[in-house]
Amino acid sequence: MEKDKIDKKEHILDVAERVFSELGFDGASTRTISGEAGVNMAMLNYYFGSKEGLFLAVFNRKISSFKNLLQNIGSDDTTTSWAKMEKYIDLYVQRVVNNNCFQKMLYQELAMQRRGDLADQISTILMGNVLELKKIIRDGIDNGEFNQDVDIEMIIATIYGTKNFIVNAPQLTTAMLGFDIQDEKTLEEVVKPRIEAYMKKLLRAYLVKEHDNTNK
Repeated sequence: MEKDKIDKKEHILDVAERVFSELGFDGASTRTISGEAGVNMAMLNYYFGSKEGLFLAVFNRKISSFKNLLQNIGSDDTTTSWAKMEKYIDLYVQRVVNNNCFQKMLYQELAMQRRGDLADQISTILMGNVLELKKIIRDGIDNGEFNQDVDIEMIIATIYGTKNFIVNAPQLTTAMLGFDIQDEKTLEEVVKPRIEAYMKKLLRAYLVKEHDNTNK
């Protein structure tokens, strides 16, 4: 019985993620989501309380699972700081390319520049992952593997900004790159490896101390 409840909640969240990504927070309604999920409004309200609660639940599900993976990477004492960054880049690119529906929803919401409790809660959720990445970089600085003068915040902006431009401006980037980045096969076989290779080469040159650059 408990598994049925979990499965039903997951199904509602799957549908809500798609509807929010297509219509945005303002354009979506709980009635539309409940209808497409095949559940009544009473059940949706029982699980999530409101449209805001449902929206935050969608965010939490994706962001929190990524945070757990980041914490596992950061706490691994058997590997180097740069190896942790490589794992982060692989994981990040994999998730943003393979969760394009959620990424579209996230980008739309951030672009709205909302103010208020909902915006504050979204920022708090996202900052959890930002802080985990900052910790990985800071540890590399403190242990002497990374340069002392690196700009941590600009590194994070570079990683997120590259993804936002490539994935969330498909018409422009398709014209620039010369292939359809919305094609799933192209995303998997061309775009993802290219982003990974570029980010690793760029960040290694900036982060890792010069005498370590020959050590893979």
